[in-house]
Amino acid sequence: MAAPGTAGLQTGGGLHDEDEATIKRLIAQFKEGDRESFTEIVRRYKKQVESLAFRMVNNRDEAADIAQIVFVKMANSIGSYDERRRFYTWLYRVTANASIDHLRKRRRHSYEPLEDYRNNLESNLATPEHSYHRRQLRDHIEEAASTLSDRQRNIFMLRDVEGCKVDDVANMMDMPVATVRWYVHRARAKIRSELLRRCPQLLVLMGIR
Repeated sequence: MAAPGTAGLQTGGGLHDEDEATIKRLIAQFKEGDRESFTEIVRRYKKQVESLAFRMVNNRDEAADIAQIVFVKMANSIGSYDERRRFYTWLYRVTANASIDHLRKRRRHSYEPLEDYRNNLESNLATPEHSYHRRQLRDHIEEAASTLSDRQRNIFMLRDVEGCKVDDVANMMDMPVATVRWYVHRARAKIRSELLRRCPQLLVLMGIR
């Protein structure tokens, strides 16, 4: 099931780079008390924020609730936004942190649908047989992802599913780059180990080594 607003907050595979000049103009107007500017910022980013939240909590209703929390946090803390940095990175970090807080409160594990990760495996030239094997691999990846810890799963999602750069993930998660790389390495190793255990022949058929 695809997340709402599948374009996501993307740069390449991760965040979408909105017109920074326009966004910063809206932010400046909002800081001066212009409520319409805030409404416009929400309009521009609502689907993207809900999409990221959905990928992290795997529940549409909860993602919508998280989005509301994110924009309240944005309104209350916009003064802390450093305009020398890109706005999407700041907002994405607020969204990721709100989603992680939600997962902690929920106190149970969930796995990501990995929709974008599956799409990366697709090809316009895929045969029906290849499509069938890809669907099988998708299911195994979802099951394997459910074995990761919350933090491993979140970092795996940001890096390998959303396609964010390691530096961006480190900034969003407020971690050293080396720590993020370690989590990514551990998450990939665990998923690969699970896939080798569950479906070694399928990996050969898909040309995955």
